[in-house]
Amino acid sequence: MSDTADLYQALIMQRSRAPRFAGRLECFDAEAQGDNPMCGDRVHVFLRHQDTQVAHESRGCAIMSASADLMAEAVAGKSAEDVAALHAAFEAVVTTGQANPELGDLNALAGVSEYRSRIRCATLPWSALARALNGVESHG
Repeated sequence: MSDTADLYQALIMQRSRAPRFAGRLECFDAEAQGDNPMCGDRVHVFLRHQDTQVAHESRGCAIMSASADLMAEAVAGKSAEDVAALHAAFEAVVTTGQANPELGDLNALAGVSEYRSRIRCATLPWSALARALNGVESHG
């Protein structure tokens, strides 16, 4: 494994074991859930539109948990349009395996492109966030 791959693997494990954005936001106005019946992953995303703050409750594999946590960090303070662009860029990274310098730590998940069944694990939190942003599921 290359040094970069080792660092990315360590980041995935770190963020899945000790997530920085786990739990519910104290105040949120939208939420959405995602389930992957193929592997048992479940994620619940909480969103506060005003300042685009995101938190998550995740249960499942390290890839999904790390993706949820890295996503929450990456989208903080961004506009809905910027979040949609990040989502599209992230999906390109995990399906092609080609890193995008603009995505920073999200590139740690590029390696899932080699395992088609794991792509859904990485994109599940993003799909839930998109539903919350679009008002498909909401709170209050």
